[in-house]
Amino acid sequence: MSPPAHPARLTAVLDAPLSRWLWLVKWLLAFPHYVVLFFLWVAFVGTSVVAFFAILLTGRYPRPLFDFGTGVLRWSWRVGYYAYGTLGTDRYPPFTLADVPDYPAHWDLAYPERLSRGLVLVKWWLLAIPHYLILGFLLGDVQVTWVTGGLIGLLTLCAGVALAATGHYPRGLFDLVVGLNRWVLRVAAYAALLTDVYPPFRLDQGGGEPEAAP
Repeated sequence: MSPPAHPARLTAVLDAPLSRWLWLVKWLLAFPHYVVLFFLWVAFVGTSVVAFFAILLTGRYPRPLFDFGTGVLRWSWRVGYYAYGTLGTDRYPPFTLADVPDYPAHWDLAYPERLSRGLVLVKWWLLAIPHYLILGFLLGDVQVTWVTGGLIGLLTLCAGVALAATGHYPRGLFDLVVGLNRWVLRVAAYAALLTDVYPPFRLDQGGGEPEAAP
C-alpha cells in the first residue's frame, strides 16, 4: 500500500547533461538570490506573526499571507535545487514567488480552509522538536536557503565531484538528496503554521511525490 499523500508537494526533474564545472561557481552566481531571500525570509517571519494571531482568532491563514509564505519556500527550493541543496539543474532560478511550469523544480502546498486554533500554540516550539533534531543533522545549522553543511551539503558535494569526474549525476544520489529536501520542506511548512498535517518520519526519495494510498 502506498503512503498517504502530504499536502506539501515537492517535485524535481534531473537535467541532463549538466556542466562538469559550473557547480564550482554557483555560490557566486546564486548570490543575488541569497540577498533577495534574506529580505524575503525577514518579511516571512513578520507575516507569520500576523498569521499566528489570525489563526488564533479566526482559524484561518489569510490567503495573501499564505501565498507569500509558500512562495518564499518555493523560491528557496528552486535556489537550493540549482545550487548547493541539490545541483540538479544548470538553469538559473527565476526571481519570482510564483511557480514556473517549465522550471525543473517545483514546490506547492494545498491551502487549508481551516486550521486548528489550539495547535497554532504548540506546533513550532513543541510538536516539531523531533523534526528539528533531524533537520539539525540534515542541514548542519538549519539554514533555510540550503547553503551550509550537514548531510545534504555533504551529499551534494559528492554529486559535484561525480559530475567533475564522469559528467553524470548518480541517480541514486539524486533521489536521496531530493528526498531529504522534501522532508525539510514538509517540516518548514508545518513549523511556519501553513498546515496542520504533521510531517511524516519518512524519507520519500525521488523526483516525484509518492501516490496517495487507496
